[in-house]
Amino acid sequence: MARDTRAKLAELLTVRQVLDELGGVSRRTFYRWRELRIAPACIRLPNGELRVRREVLNDWLEERAEGMAS
Repeated sequence: MARDTRAKLAELLTVRQVLDELGGVSRRTFYRWRELRIAPACIRLPNGELRVRREVLNDWLEERAEGMAS
């Protein structure tokens, strides 16, 4: 795997970046999804901020694609 591809997969996204990628989902909705345990898995940094790995977000979106074979 190329170095650039590995770096992209290991990318940590902020909550704002995730919301933007989801087409402007509100912060409130995202945190509600977290309460319901249906949001993509997050990493909590020592300062309390959340991050989502790019590959986790991509996998989470793929799992929700309509027409996916179960």
